[in-house]
Amino acid sequence: MLVRHGESEWNAAGILQGHGGPGLTARGRAQATATARALARFHAGATAIVRSDLVRVAETAAATEEILPALPVRIDERLRELDVGAWTGRSRTEVATTDADTFSAWARGEDVAAGGGETFAALRARVVAALDDVVARARRDATDRIATVLVFTHGGPIRVAVAAGLGLPAGGHRGLESVGNCAVSLLDAPTAAALARGMALLAAYNRTGHLLWGTPG
Repeated sequence: MLVRHGESEWNAAGILQGHGGPGLTARGRAQATATARALARFHAGATAIVRSDLVRVAETAAATEEILPALPVRIDERLRELDVGAWTGRSRTEVATTDADTFSAWARGEDVAAGGGETFAALRARVVAALDDVVARARRDATDRIATVLVFTHGGPIRVAVAAGLGLPAGGHRGLESVGNCAVSLLDAPTAAALARGMALLAAYNRTGHLLWGTPG
């Protein structure tokens, strides 16, 4: 179960975050609470929480960790957002002016290193490796039943994970809708290495209906 973080301060301000940025807005905290209630209601049998270490994800996951305190929590830096290097903390408008050639290529879908940071190919490789480890551990820890792991991460990692799981080629994430704050997606991976081999089943993508339960208008 892939969950994007709630609205962050830099989301609201239109600022590129990458590996930086502050925590959630009041709206983001309300989204996290609504998501936690939905996960507790429909996925109370989950076996673990795995999350990115960045503050906006940590604050989002905290609501679920509080409502499902028995779940073990693991932190994996490989679940971080795309590293946008020198673009971190800057608006798209600013970057489009000061680093026009690279930003234009990036906006066109060319897989250049954003701000000198990271390519989407590199992001996909590390995220797939992290999620394959999640599947392998889940299968080992829950051999007698289907295991559901709650993975709190970012929009970029969710898109590349889904693209990999569906067997889409490099850059295939560009054909997927952007992931909303606290949206939930579900990938059914039958084996370890299933994502890398394009063997996963996409059971849900970018679902946000649960946010109607408790977020401000």
